[in-house]
Amino acid sequence: MATTSDDLRARRKAAAENCERWLSHPRVPVQDRLRQLTEVACEDSADVYGNDGDVAALEQEVADLLGKPAAVFMPTGIMAQQSVLRVYADRAGTDRVAVHGLSHLLVHELNALEEVHRLRIERMTSEPRQPRPDELAAIPGKLAAVTVELPLRDGGFVLPTWDELVVFAESCRERGVPLHLDGARLWESTPYLGHSLAEIAALASTVYVSFYKVLGGLSGAALAGPEDVIAEVRRWQRRLGGNLYTLFPYAVSAREGLRTVLPLMGDLYQRAVELSMALQSEGFRVFPEPPHTNSFRVYAPQAADTIETAAVQRMETTREAICGRWQPADVPGWSWIELVVAPHTLDWQVDEVAKAFGELLRH
Repeated sequence: MATTSDDLRARRKAAAENCERWLSHPRVPVQDRLRQLTEVACEDSADVYGNDGDVAALEQEVADLLGKPAAVFMPTGIMAQQSVLRVYADRAGTDRVAVHGLSHLLVHELNALEEVHRLRIERMTSEPRQPRPDELAAIPGKLAAVTVELPLRDGGFVLPTWDELVVFAESCRERGVPLHLDGARLWESTPYLGHSLAEIAALASTVYVSFYKVLGGLSGAALAGPEDVIAEVRRWQRRLGGNLYTLFPYAVSAREGLRTVLPLMGDLYQRAVELSMALQSEGFRVFPEPPHTNSFRVYAPQAADTIETAAVQRMETTREAICGRWQPADVPGWSWIELVVAPHTLDWQVDEVAKAFGELLRH
């Protein structure tokens, strides 16, 4: 009997639970994670509705890192970005916002901008690249805000060059429209852009950052910008149910990520470039080439079910997790995954990773 996709998913899940080594993000038992938080907590008192404690300390740290007057911590990035775009729309007296067609705002949020806030989406482009000033200029009329996702995850983790980003920001200023950076992975973008977090953030009015991705936080996000904008965003946080009685476990884990993982961004990016070269020597293709961040796409010249079967069998045999589930690519007979270089990836040798991936093609 042929193996079905459901069978493979079940086998992958079981194999993952038995893995003892992970290329990207390891599985950590809940009890161990809570003990870790206890060991790194810096404040004796918890926040109350976001006031004081680790939440207030985290907000100040983010504001300082991004060079903005104020910041607010929120349970999710979805809430943070909806809130700031709603603030911009109310201020501008227009419901039109310019967004990339592949941005998280449109692809992963169940059309929340339109359904919840009645905002009208103007797509600058839906190509797997960053938007250009001429595409923004082609949208007539008044806009409440323009958003740019750095990097564009569903485009393949692609970034603009620094000069391209500067020119795009200038086009927004000339038009008199606020630029908002969707910086869920902004931490990882600094090596390629060659500028600090504050220098990047200075190009925009507001910036959103996430804590649970490569930083390894439990969850949560922050929005930084002018004090008056952040004050209004806090009101929307309350309206949307995000002003929880306390958020200190999330803030503690976020602050630990800033202390321990943020300094590694250059190393993670360099390892991503090295791995992309090594994987290509094994018969894979990568995009972008070279990667723009510590994350990139890996393409294999095999059908998804074929290489996924090999990947699951390898997990079962070696108890090593080297990749996520392979998906069909646009080209028939090819498949792809996202590869995220995380701190644990640095424990692997480059040739060791290349050999492990190569085994999937030779299986």
